[in-house]
Amino acid sequence: MSVGRIGSRIAVAGLTGALVLTAGCGVRADGPESRFEVREGLNLNYFLRDGVTAGHLVLRSGTEPRLLVAFPAGNSGTGVWFDRLSVSADWVLDEVPKAYQHNDSHGRALHGMAFVASIAAAELHPREGVLSSVRVLRDYEEDGRLPAGVAAAPSISDDTMIWARDRLDGAPGYRLSMRVLGGRVSPAGVITAGADGRITVRVEAASGEPPLSPLAGELLNGRERKLDGAIDTLGFLGYREKFLAGSWRFDTYFGRDTLISLRLLSPVLAGDAIEAGLRSVLARLAPDGTVAHEESVGEYAVLAHRERDGTLTDTPIFDYSMVDESYLLAPTVAGYLLDEPTAADRAAAFLRSDTASGGPATSIGAALVRNLRLAVTSAQPFATGPARETLISLQPGHDAGEWRDSTTGLGGGRYPYDVDAVLVPAALEAAARLLASGLLDPYLTQEDRVLMSHAAGEAAVWRAEAPKLFTVTIDPERARTALTAYADNIGVPVTDALAALGPDPISFPALALAADGTPVPVLHSDSVLDLLYGTPSPADLDAEVTTMIRPFPLGLMTGAGPVVADPVFADPDLQAHFTTHDYHGTVVWSWVQAAFAAGLDRQLRRPDLPPVVRDHLETARRTLWRSIDAVRDMHNSELWGWRYAENRYQPVPFGSQQGDITESDAAQLWSTAYLALTPPS
Repeated sequence: MSVGRIGSRIAVAGLTGALVLTAGCGVRADGPESRFEVREGLNLNYFLRDGVTAGHLVLRSGTEPRLLVAFPAGNSGTGVWFDRLSVSADWVLDEVPKAYQHNDSHGRALHGMAFVASIAAAELHPREGVLSSVRVLRDYEEDGRLPAGVAAAPSISDDTMIWARDRLDGAPGYRLSMRVLGGRVSPAGVITAGADGRITVRVEAASGEPPLSPLAGELLNGRERKLDGAIDTLGFLGYREKFLAGSWRFDTYFGRDTLISLRLLSPVLAGDAIEAGLRSVLARLAPDGTVAHEESVGEYAVLAHRERDGTLTDTPIFDYSMVDESYLLAPTVAGYLLDEPTAADRAAAFLRSDTASGGPATSIGAALVRNLRLAVTSAQPFATGPARETLISLQPGHDAGEWRDSTTGLGGGRYPYDVDAVLVPAALEAAARLLASGLLDPYLTQEDRVLMSHAAGEAAVWRAEAPKLFTVTIDPERARTALTAYADNIGVPVTDALAALGPDPISFPALALAADGTPVPVLHSDSVLDLLYGTPSPADLDAEVTTMIRPFPLGLMTGAGPVVADPVFADPDLQAHFTTHDYHGTVVWSWVQAAFAAGLDRQLRRPDLPPVVRDHLETARRTLWRSIDAVRDMHNSELWGWRYAENRYQPVPFGSQQGDITESDAAQLWSTAYLALTPPS
């Protein structure tokens, strides 16, 4: 995916590959108005921020056309799904979206966008109009079901179809109007083409949810690379209240996405932006210091309360089911307060400030200490008795708990490598640094000081002992057999991988451990987090980078980027869950690629690396950047797949191929990290 400037009458025809075109106007993301276009696979995406309006239009072409507008306000959206077409048809955007306001039947303002689009189809049969939370639209896209009371039948009058309703609790709701300008609509709602064979509609889409406050000019500090697409994407997703994880599917707060993004982008973010992001995380902590993964807001909160206790209230509900995020907060805060030169004059005031304006008077410092207590306390059992049983596991009843949060992302594992081998010790080291800095003195009790005085020692135990439990070793002959069979099965060359094999056994860290401690033998990219947060020994660093930079399928590197999982040494049943169609399979996630580059840069700044290790890292950096440059049109996207054709790996937008489990967001927060990266000279 890439960002394209606005043009008039821009079609999506034939965009089943990775090509993204740029045209037109140049309204900057840091000004009062921002607009840009992204074309990815079958989707034409148009982003608009103008005054109180912020919206994301998605027109899906193909045989399953869809028209959808998502709003950051309340994580809300409106959309129309059409019945399957016998012949593929392409949307054209005839008039680009403009800010639009509609007053509902109670005189309450709804804000959104209006635009004109057309499609070369003989007929369109609207199957369902969905007006609700983006999460409801997302669920409808996946399984075609709606919660009770959400469905809204259209009213049809002359040439216009209108879906409209209040929110379930009576608050201002949603409206989607579709006026047929070219063609006609029958009383039953079937739209037929005009004499030119096209259907042209004017669409007005709006939400009554309270708008967010863009960071705009407070977002970047001027040191960023001049990447228009990333700047536009970050501008659409950055608000004073919170950063949004991605659009269209994740237009709200996600703790992990916020924290990793802040870590990657901190060199180029303004202090106000970093502090807004950290404040959003600290304001949502559980009483015990657990970091919230996601929030239910707007009508999704109403639905959740209705299911829980029958009440209709929009009080936000926070999801605390993930385990990694509680160990990401301390390193991110320490990285800002202790390592960013501009933070020195701001740190004390930031820690004294409240976690949320208008909320309970809890200081940032006091909230942070709650999280540090949790991190240090939860790490003590392993530090005093290193064993599989004392590692940090997924929560009972959950099959996900870290960034690979699909049901098969960990291959059935219960103890994630990234949490136990990287993030827990990183959190402990950060706690020790924050304690030593004295910045937290006003917020610490004597008991806290005693607790955190052990953090550095506990971190050393975790770093020394946890990785041993995840080690997988494959002898060369078995590796050769597995490589040949797997490459033949998925249709990729194996020559480079075999050449890189060598005479020694292959060792790598398992993706996770099963409940009984058995390693899940899947190669993975989570060592990039060690490059980003840890200080591994030179030997371990060399091994981590070598494992990832080897050519796929012996390693992770393809011409389309580093895949995040490689099941070459797993059995066929497990391999079936790690394909180019799986959300956390043999696909490329943009943030992981960026984090690999940022992590290499961070490690190369160390003064203690032997020349041979430094040379290996420099070579790996050049190899990685050749891949990064080859897929620059995809950078701001969430993830992408690939196909091997014409003797090369070709990136393919995720969601554009039959069998893809879902679709990729065209704008993803942590995928803007390239703003803070410097390519090799």
